[in-house]
Amino acid sequence: MNLMEKRLIEGVQIKPLTAHADERGYLMEMLRCDDPIFQKFGQAYVSLNYPGVIRAWHWHERQTDYWVVVKGMVKAVLYDRRPESPTHGMINEFFLGEQNRILLVIPPRVAHGYKTIGVEPSLLINFPTEPYHRAQPDELRLPYDTPEIPYDWGIRMG
Repeated sequence: MNLMEKRLIEGVQIKPLTAHADERGYLMEMLRCDDPIFQKFGQAYVSLNYPGVIRAWHWHERQTDYWVVVKGMVKAVLYDRRPESPTHGMINEFFLGEQNRILLVIPPRVAHGYKTIGVEPSLLINFPTEPYHRAQPDELRLPYDTPEIPYDWGIRMG
């Protein structure tokens, strides 16, 4: 099943990205204020992640995240923990990075995390709709291996 045929958690969106390459390198637009998926700008940050590292689980009450992986690869996993959602309990798994250039939109209250896959570090850029507030962060957490989310971060062989 390709990405466009995949059933997505309510509110999750995907934007395919195109790298325009020439002999100098490439240019790739990630997010524009005139994109239909754009809401507003809160801040931008980059996260460097070592191979095999899992950063999960967390969610936001108000914030929407816009993830792009510009170096390496990550397995991003989303879990719809919203009881009122038509996709409550659904899990989506995405592979983002150099081998699959997409922007992933994660709505509020959807638990999410990622694992760097492959043998090199990953660089994940986030354009959240809200700035981070150290005194009162809009971030709730569970451990990556919580029994509350039915997901195994291991590699599935076969």
